[in-house]
Amino acid sequence: MREIITNKGSCDCGVSGMAGLPPLPMFQPEPDDAPCCGAPPGPPASEDERPGYQLCPFVERFVETPIGQTPQVASALGVVDHFGSLKARLGINRDQYRIAPGLYSVGVAGSGSPVLVTANYKLTFDALRRELAGVDAWILVLDTRGVNVWCAAGKKTFSTEEVVRQVQRARLEEIVCHRQLILPQLAAPGVAAHRVRKACGFTVVWGPIRAADLRAFLSSDQQVEEGMRQLTFTMAERAVLIPVEISLIMKPALWILPALFVLAAVSPQVSPGLVWRRGLDLALAFGGGVFSGAVLMPLLLPWLPWRSFYLKGLLTGLLGGLAVVVGRGGMGWDAVSMVLLCMAVSSYAAMNFTGATPYASPSGVEKEMRRGIPIQIAALLATVALWVGGQFWL
Repeated sequence: MREIITNKGSCDCGVSGMAGLPPLPMFQPEPDDAPCCGAPPGPPASEDERPGYQLCPFVERFVETPIGQTPQVASALGVVDHFGSLKARLGINRDQYRIAPGLYSVGVAGSGSPVLVTANYKLTFDALRRELAGVDAWILVLDTRGVNVWCAAGKKTFSTEEVVRQVQRARLEEIVCHRQLILPQLAAPGVAAHRVRKACGFTVVWGPIRAADLRAFLSSDQQVEEGMRQLTFTMAERAVLIPVEISLIMKPALWILPALFVLAAVSPQVSPGLVWRRGLDLALAFGGGVFSGAVLMPLLLPWLPWRSFYLKGLLTGLLGGLAVVVGRGGMGWDAVSMVLLCMAVSSYAAMNFTGATPYASPSGVEKEMRRGIPIQIAALLATVALWVGGQFWL
């Protein structure tokens, strides 16, 4: 049985009464122009679901509060956490990687401790508690249907109504003596601070973008430095998204690769050796397209010309296709077909990456799809026509 401790805490009502900082314009898109990525949000959590009801490895013990026991979570991530993160990064059960919404504590949280609001996507929750080593705080987890903060704000699951609902459900006014909620800056598209205060009496304070800046933010009396408001998208931050993007392509690839070998068999001269060689050529072109669009494009993103991702993918696909053709010693219409296939696949993979970046929005993604998909389909049709026609008519 987990240890239950009593922690009444001291009432330090000297918490800054600073009004919520207004979000920067770049984080206040229109409702139909909000950032979006990943699968549609899943069903809401059951009303009977409570934090710590299932004893998760990250729950160290329970603390006694005026409203009963509340789970206290570890700030250090364990082996189970790292393994779960790895699976999520690889796209394995990623949509189900969530925790129960509600109130948690980290450290020795008391009535004067800050309340940090986050999403119930487990990767987001882990990123937050990992940065709170040595900090005494409450973590209020919203039911965002297993979606991260920014995407949930765009999907309206990290919303004004959900913040108010969880504050009231947790009976937060009975636990803390202040009336402040610290929300991540990227939640701004979905939350109206004035409506939160009117509905539940808690003032919204906009925290930094990155959880890594929270300790400095809290220790400086909630003063936000300019760098804490700047959204970055470094090569490392882009690279960590690559496995998920590849996993999205690998599932249909189980059907595409056999179809390519069937296409390779369409020839006036059919032999096992010829089918294998031509099928391998197409498979390598397909693999080159996946690599060019899902790996090369995000790594080279800032240096590639054009704003549209499908155009960036066409360029990297062209380079990847030429590399495959040269490596295979291809020539003639087969070589042209391989390059076109690589470009089509690369463009599609690159366009799919838009949902995981701060560069695009739902309307931007829709616009890209209207322009990019016809070009990709045309490239695929040209691939088939040249591949088959080169054998029979050309």
